[in-house]
Amino acid sequence: MVSLGGLARKIFGSSNDRRVKSMRPRVEAINAMENEMAALSDAELQARTAQFRADIANGASLDDLLVPAFATMREAAKRVLGMRPFDVQLIGGMVLHEGDIAEMRTGEGKTLVATLPVYLNALAGKGVHVVTVNDYLASRDAEWMGRVYKFLGLSVGIIVHGLSDEERKAAYACDVTYATNNELGFDYLRDNMKYERSQMVQRGHNYGIVDEVDSILVDEARTPLIISGPLEDRSEMYNTIDAFILQLQAEDYEVDEKQRTAIFTEEGTEKLENLLRDAGHLKGESLYDVENVAIVHHVNNALKAHRLFQNDKDYIVRDDEIVIIDEFTGRMMPGRRFSEGLHQALEAKEHVAIQPENQTLASITFQNYFRLYSKLSGMTGTAQTEAEEFGNIYGLEVIEIPTNLPVLRLDESDEVYRTVEEKYKAIIRDIREASAKGQPILVGTTSIEKSELLAERLRKEGMTGFKVLNAKQHEQEASIVALAGVPGAVTIATNMAGRGTDIKLGGNEETRFALELGDMPEGPERTAQEEAIRQDIQRQKEKALAAGGLYVLATERHESRRIDNQLRGRSGRQGDPGRSKFFLSLQDDLMRIFGSERMDGMLQKLGLKEDEAIIHPWINKALEKAQKKVEARNFDIRKNLLKYDDVMNDQRKVIFEQRIELMDAESLSETVGEMRQDVVDDLVAKHIPENAYAEQWNVAGLKQDVIQNLNLDLPVEEWAKEEGIAEEEIRSRVSEAADKAAMDRAERFGPEVMAYVERSVVLQTLDHLWREHIVNLDHLRSVVGFRGYAQRDPLNEYKSESFELFQALLGNLRQNVTSQLMRVELVREAAEAPPPEAPEMHGHHIDGSTGEDDFGDAELLVRHEAAKVVAPEDRDPNDLDSWGKVGRNEACPCGSGKKYKHCHGAFV
Repeated sequence: MVSLGGLARKIFGSSNDRRVKSMRPRVEAINAMENEMAALSDAELQARTAQFRADIANGASLDDLLVPAFATMREAAKRVLGMRPFDVQLIGGMVLHEGDIAEMRTGEGKTLVATLPVYLNALAGKGVHVVTVNDYLASRDAEWMGRVYKFLGLSVGIIVHGLSDEERKAAYACDVTYATNNELGFDYLRDNMKYERSQMVQRGHNYGIVDEVDSILVDEARTPLIISGPLEDRSEMYNTIDAFILQLQAEDYEVDEKQRTAIFTEEGTEKLENLLRDAGHLKGESLYDVENVAIVHHVNNALKAHRLFQNDKDYIVRDDEIVIIDEFTGRMMPGRRFSEGLHQALEAKEHVAIQPENQTLASITFQNYFRLYSKLSGMTGTAQTEAEEFGNIYGLEVIEIPTNLPVLRLDESDEVYRTVEEKYKAIIRDIREASAKGQPILVGTTSIEKSELLAERLRKEGMTGFKVLNAKQHEQEASIVALAGVPGAVTIATNMAGRGTDIKLGGNEETRFALELGDMPEGPERTAQEEAIRQDIQRQKEKALAAGGLYVLATERHESRRIDNQLRGRSGRQGDPGRSKFFLSLQDDLMRIFGSERMDGMLQKLGLKEDEAIIHPWINKALEKAQKKVEARNFDIRKNLLKYDDVMNDQRKVIFEQRIELMDAESLSETVGEMRQDVVDDLVAKHIPENAYAEQWNVAGLKQDVIQNLNLDLPVEEWAKEEGIAEEEIRSRVSEAADKAAMDRAERFGPEVMAYVERSVVLQTLDHLWREHIVNLDHLRSVVGFRGYAQRDPLNEYKSESFELFQALLGNLRQNVTSQLMRVELVREAAEAPPPEAPEMHGHHIDGSTGEDDFGDAELLVRHEAAKVVAPEDRDPNDLDSWGKVGRNEACPCGSGKKYKHCHGAFV
């Protein structure tokens, strides 16, 4: 029976069908221009770019230019790349231009599709970012597609790891910039830690096209980008706790694989407390006393490291380092570290060098970074399963683009076995049969460990010649994939999501040229060799097609249907035949965690014998249901994280926008003047409340605070004794004295130096307080969940308290800036060197061993006339001008007993 919704779709078509249909007239208009474009010379075709830019300058919109610009790019791609975008690729390009996600099957030419909207949007001159998942793809696509952009007069830049700021700035200034998501995010954070606008490398976020958009905006969404500085070395503590965890038994902790949590039982807690007490690490009676917060952090991480994280699945040990493995793509992620001490716990577990923990200096999630773009779009082979998330979080609609040719791949039902052993026997049998008849086989596994286990079993069965592609063989990826479509080839791979390289039946032409011909010079001999390789590939392709095309054999289901679909999608590209099948056992992670007991009981009732498989639609539906549950839970986690991160994001935007305004301002004298007045108002209101009697005034407290905050010793007591004096008069006198001291200082420094000093102090103070604020918000977030037990909404509590913390940050900013600017003095040094254009600022350094931030040690040096050397006995403690140059580690001349750098030197 057809549902009403199904009947409506049959009559009217789905919204996706209607959207695609609405683009057909523009496709026809582009096709109608094809002969006209073909008749143009190269110079005439290239001249169209300048004409389009002139049209935009005269008021034409990008939508007005879509048809002629797409027609121009299609003709340029034909001439330069030898590739002509199909009609469906034009539709994909239109979806991307309109700021949505184009879902296109593997092999449908996503890379070429992107050139159409990239060219059109680059004409506006505001920059277009093409985002890829790794440096290899960014370099490949920039070089490959860059040829056609350059032919049409556009500049192309590429951002990869290891570039200098100058190189990055030049790349961002190009019309088209290829970069990875990580590089873009980190550049944004680094830009917002700079002290001069000219040092910033990015020039805005106009239009971004994200390749493998599901990988970046969904899979990576929970991972924040963090710039951090090292804290003190606590490697001994990690090693000690790790040794204690090894002494625990199974009854000492509970592990929930479904929720990815591990907690101690009462017995385990008691055992740990005894071990910690004996080692002298436990303060008080209980592990959970307030003074043991840091220890709890250590033991929880150590337990997670041993019970939730597996070597060769979640990470690998390489060159004495723990390298994280992306659970979705199987790729190594060098340079990425787990946060909050977990990475150090893994280093202790694997007995490798323990790197110091870090303090967060700046952070942002990909969710919030990519929402900075005025227009965002994306491409992927599999987005429909996450369509709700793309719509809710990014406002992106997923449009399924029709394939150029019908998909001929046969997706067979899953085969389910009772044990892993039975499953592997069936897999090996199937691989033998398919390979013997000349069918290329891609075997998908979910981890490095499982890919190597299967490889070992194949060797024991006497099979050789197969290739293994996982994070350990990352460097050979291109050559392995190039040969994966050869008849009879067997390639064992971890998740191929985001690999970005098609498996072509018969082999890959370009890769074989590179492998077999290398640097052979152009000429008749090379041309003949290339032709021979092409003919060989064609023969091999015909054999592979005759054997049924690429066979995707999956050894397990991933918890995400999308990853499974990506693996299937490797077969059946561009109308080629193919097949896919999943082999499962009740001992697989997904089956074991999500209700395999019920399934096992049913299979026993059905009388399933050893080495027999069950193939039934009910099994597929049950698995799909389990996967949907996992996906829904993961979506809820990401959505919830985003709600919290949005609170910080609003504050981050305020701080970052404020920084840019501060850097752009010619002078901050008005801003710091307002801050100074606010501080005076706060001090007077604190000690002389409005409408209070004179007897209630805290005059001594006001005098002390004025000295501390404004560096002024004012006769406040005498003022208070005057007949009929009001609180407003005292406020006015303090303000006048503070303004006069500031003006005198500005005259001594000169306008250029004073402007530099004000900007430096305000920016450094803001950065210092913002870093502290990030730590405070992290702490707040870790405890606010417990408010739910008191029937209070944790999110509302977080919003309320984070706002209070932000208000406190702004108050501290006013107070600290005012205090520093009222104390700052020029230290004059010997005049051997000519005076620099602006003073040099030393500071903003984090000590690697202690984590101490010497922000307060900011030292302004103006190399001017000869330094005045004063003997300690000639210094007047109350007259700073009499001190001359004081060494950073000398006792402070004021008589406090502190070192100069920790006393008055903190403000010089």
